[in-house]
Amino acid sequence: MAARIEDYALLGDGRSAALVDRHGSIDWLCWPSFDSDTCFAALLGDARNGRWRIAPRKPVLSAKRCYRGDGLILETTLVAGPSTVILTDWMVWGATPPVLARRVRCEGAPVSIECELTVRFDYGRAVPWSKQAGSRVQLMAGPQTFWLDSSAELDCVGNDVRVSFNMAPGEQRDFSLTCVPSTSPPPAVPDLNTALDTTAAFWSGWSARSAATGPYAEAIQRSMVTLKALTSLETGGVIAAPTSSLPEAIGGQRNWDYRFCWLRDASFTLKALLAGGYHDEAARWRDWLVRAIGGDPAQVQIMYALDGTRRVDEWECTWLPGYEHSAPVRFGNAAVGQLQLDVYGEVLNALYVCRQAGLPPDDDAWSLEQGLVAHLGNVWREPDHGIWEARSGRKAFTLSKVMAWVAVDRALRSAQEFGEQGHTEDWRRLAERIREDVLAHGFNRHLNTFTQIYGGNTLDAGLLLIPLTGFLRADDPRVSGTVDAIEHALIEDGLVLRYRIDAANSELGGGEGAFLACAFWLAHVRYLQGRESEARALFERLLELRNDVGLLSEEYDFRRKRLCGNFPQAFSHVALVNAGMAMTAGRRVAPDDESSARSGAEPVK
Repeated sequence: MAARIEDYALLGDGRSAALVDRHGSIDWLCWPSFDSDTCFAALLGDARNGRWRIAPRKPVLSAKRCYRGDGLILETTLVAGPSTVILTDWMVWGATPPVLARRVRCEGAPVSIECELTVRFDYGRAVPWSKQAGSRVQLMAGPQTFWLDSSAELDCVGNDVRVSFNMAPGEQRDFSLTCVPSTSPPPAVPDLNTALDTTAAFWSGWSARSAATGPYAEAIQRSMVTLKALTSLETGGVIAAPTSSLPEAIGGQRNWDYRFCWLRDASFTLKALLAGGYHDEAARWRDWLVRAIGGDPAQVQIMYALDGTRRVDEWECTWLPGYEHSAPVRFGNAAVGQLQLDVYGEVLNALYVCRQAGLPPDDDAWSLEQGLVAHLGNVWREPDHGIWEARSGRKAFTLSKVMAWVAVDRALRSAQEFGEQGHTEDWRRLAERIREDVLAHGFNRHLNTFTQIYGGNTLDAGLLLIPLTGFLRADDPRVSGTVDAIEHALIEDGLVLRYRIDAANSELGGGEGAFLACAFWLAHVRYLQGRESEARALFERLLELRNDVGLLSEEYDFRRKRLCGNFPQAFSHVALVNAGMAMTAGRRVAPDDESSARSGAEPVK
């Protein structure tokens, strides 16, 4: 069985990512890209589905780990009786071909070490052809070949590698796994001393650019490192998570593939990157965004593959039992075909935020933006699937309409503040119509709160974005009523549910945990409302939910007291950065509030 989700640490090289548990087993890796086939899938099954384990032969009495410096070089200390084993794991940053490296060092008393490498292609079932090639081992199946090198003597047992060796105090053994196309010649044996030095130097230099200061600087920067690890060096795209089908509730069916780039993440991620001092990464993410959505505005999707591919068809992997038997296991994501009106707001806001930061997109992007607003003018009244990608049919989601207003508002601001030419009077009237519609149909005066859908009485924590996007100020009475209602009805164990799952809105059955990004939004909104002590208390409670190396998943199971959902989750870390930076900067209004009145937002009454 796989470890608890919070027991995993992240390794990354700018092209893919691996998860290693606290006892030295790498249980997840898609190679050579984030969205490639898996080679280690024990996370969704067991050792037979692929893993790489290095550990003492004797039982481990204690395990402790940390990242070396500010990057993703992981050091795990395993105590086995009088012996101590130091395991250093890293993916060589930017290496071509990609290399996964492991170094074992013995301290204290002599120790016996076991190394078990089980590679399984085709999502955990295809056994490679393995053979000795001098001192190396070659593992091949279909398009990919792996080359294993080590300072220890290697041995194939069937189609796997099983190695046992003894180590004296002060002794060290190195292992590296290199991924190349099967048509390529054997790669050079990696020089791991150089590889370690160059990877450490990269992370040291990158982290030195950080703008994070104040009491939350460590947590913010660790989240920035995580976001960097989820960013493609080749395309600039930021994936939602490096995993697929980690359940939102253990044993449940809400198991999705998050190894893709969501437009929804665009403006949130750009704000985090810019606030953190990483303008180059923000510019590359913006460029990815413009490339991905280029074309007919009516054909904009909510997500794309890393290279901008539109087809991310969903299928069920029947031979993998799922994390702790949470089935089905899904790859691809059928939500790609949904209509989600909020993405227009996120895209237009992202490009506006870039202009504010002095990173204007090229001239062609403005033509694209005008086309998006024109299309939105024709479709904003339509029901959609909403921010949470409901699979129970389209509805008139209040937040979707709010974000449609954001799209038009940001187009207006780009025209007014940066001299872009557009149909500003038409846009102003459209923004006013959308806003009036939201206030008339999305706010329940009897309950004194905005509701999840027009004319409804259910709540949605996504409505916390109303003040964060500048639709209304945080101290507007309607926002205060909505926050009060969410705090009363959607809080469990001090954390925030997205919404209440019941027979009326559960197309899959089962429940889910508290959604961590929503809790960060609540902390942010509380701060904007002047409730500083409550905001910081919630924010610091959320920091305590990070695992020992600073990582967060999508959700938190407050009953089982454990992380759940795909891991690590970019949305959670982005929300952490944005809330933490706001509280560090001491801002009492959301950045988008200050000029909102120019496009129709009402002042506080």
